[in-house]
Amino acid sequence: MIFWLGIGLALIFLFNIFQNAQHQADAPAGPVAYSDFMKDAMDGRVSNVKIKGDVLSGNYANSGGTFSTMIPPNENVVERLQGSGVQITAEKPAAEQMSMGSILISLLPAFLIIGVWIFFMRQMQGKGGGGAMGFGKSRARMLTEQHGRVTFDDVAGIEEAKQELEEVVEFLKDPHKFSRLGGKIPKGALLVGSPGTGKTLVARAVAGEANVPFFTISGSDFVEMFVGVGASRVRDMFEQGKKNAPCIIFIDEIDAVGRHRGAGLGGGNDEREQTLNQLLVEMDGFESNEGVIILAATNRPDVLDPALLRPGRFDRQIVVPLPDIKGREKILQVHMKKVPLAGNVEPLVLARGTPGFSGADLANLVNEAALLAARKGKRVVGMEEFEQAKDKVLMGAERKSMVMDENEKKLTAYHEAGHALVALHEPASDPVHKATIVPRGRALGVVMRLPERDRLSVSREKLHADLAVAMGGRVAEEIIFGEDKVTTGASSDISMATDTARRMVTEWGLSEKLGPLRYASDQEEVFLGHSVTQSKNMSDDTAALVDSEIRRIVEEAYIRARQILMDNLEDLHVLAKALLEYELLSGDEIKDLLAGKPIIRDDADEPPTDTRPKPSVPSGGTLGGGELPQGA
Repeated sequence: MIFWLGIGLALIFLFNIFQNAQHQADAPAGPVAYSDFMKDAMDGRVSNVKIKGDVLSGNYANSGGTFSTMIPPNENVVERLQGSGVQITAEKPAAEQMSMGSILISLLPAFLIIGVWIFFMRQMQGKGGGGAMGFGKSRARMLTEQHGRVTFDDVAGIEEAKQELEEVVEFLKDPHKFSRLGGKIPKGALLVGSPGTGKTLVARAVAGEANVPFFTISGSDFVEMFVGVGASRVRDMFEQGKKNAPCIIFIDEIDAVGRHRGAGLGGGNDEREQTLNQLLVEMDGFESNEGVIILAATNRPDVLDPALLRPGRFDRQIVVPLPDIKGREKILQVHMKKVPLAGNVEPLVLARGTPGFSGADLANLVNEAALLAARKGKRVVGMEEFEQAKDKVLMGAERKSMVMDENEKKLTAYHEAGHALVALHEPASDPVHKATIVPRGRALGVVMRLPERDRLSVSREKLHADLAVAMGGRVAEEIIFGEDKVTTGASSDISMATDTARRMVTEWGLSEKLGPLRYASDQEEVFLGHSVTQSKNMSDDTAALVDSEIRRIVEEAYIRARQILMDNLEDLHVLAKALLEYELLSGDEIKDLLAGKPIIRDDADEPPTDTRPKPSVPSGGTLGGGELPQGA
């Protein structure tokens, strides 16, 4: 805008310069007084005059020079020059012309109003839209990237999903191979999976593999404040697809526009429902869209409209799951290609220690390790950096600058020791990987457990073991410091235990009194920050029984954890003292410590000597009062 404004001002300046020069060229020379002109005319020294409005110009008789003068008001020049022999001519004065500058200044308010209107219209329709009047135009972008192109070689850990989409790509490359046997090209494929599993990445791989146009758009790009705009954009998107057929259209986060019609508090949104209706018609309506394949991705397939999921629209629902140990190893190898590695890096070891990680989590793990190595000034990334990055991703960044007094550290040590000790004595619990009292993330201490293998389902025994481990920290505080000294540090443990027990009762049918029935609501909406159940699917008596069962399950876990800690009280003191001394213990070190073996570390790993004053030790071995007991 500034550029064009500068050009306009420059044109106005040049126009005024040329206009002034023309006026100066047209103006007669030699201005004289009107009285001198009349005297010369009466004396016969003027040969001719020309009257143009109130300006009089002429030539002298003898010298041939020119002159000009202004005619005074109410002066009759023609009458006075009669008989003087002066030749008189007259011209009609030209109409006064406005300069370009004055014209632009007069039009400036109109230009300003139009400019402000265009600005607000573009703001209302976002980045795309193709101008102020392009509301109904599709915002789909054709993906034509060559540099940074993603192919199926860059996708690992989701082999089944790759095979499904490789067939789609092969169909587009050679449709006659399938059509001669009566096969029809699929209308659409829905990619379903947890966040970070690689749905968008595998769609980009399809774009890299297929030599066909690939359009990408987000589900939120269809939704506007004006009713009918989204439907118009859907029509325009399919029109573009038909012109470029065969092609692929990828809709990311389709749940933004494909939610179940009529669901939600206060009814549905007219604009969103009209957009969904138009999408349904375009995918499988009266008009055929041969050669246009729709790929869509979502992590909420439960909220999608059933009409969108039927065959003929999304013919295939491709699940993109969390990778298993082999998949994690392959994903790590893909991301490690871009990182200089030390010789001690073993992707399989890292894959074993990262169960439940998605592809995005593993990419973040490799990136964090590279950043740690760069911060240390190393040229290669070693296994030490990967272990530190894994701890950071799992437990949060260390907050070493956080100041904790001795009472806080001691309480945290006993809290984490309670978790670890209960986990060690619960056969169904996952093995303890690490225990630390160094504040990480939002926690003052962490006990991290890692499963020995990938787990696809959870048993009742495992759930009860996890509940007992969650209660271990709170129970340890009560045993060592007394009920009046119990803190709020177990709030997240209590929240997790309550949520697990509720799901055991209402969703998983693991309550003896309520039996194998589902009591949870299928659809819940968040309203003003609270979860609101649409319909009440249980009586008041059943709801009371559900609450009592949840309480019973959590209290049984509490009693179970208390019994374990009371039976192993000496081990609790030993483990808490070791945490106070070393601040970080591995799972093997905890086992050796409880077996009576000393903790042996290299000099590089040995923590600095603690020069802070130690708490006093009572001689009688009293467990109360918040002090370390004798022999701990």
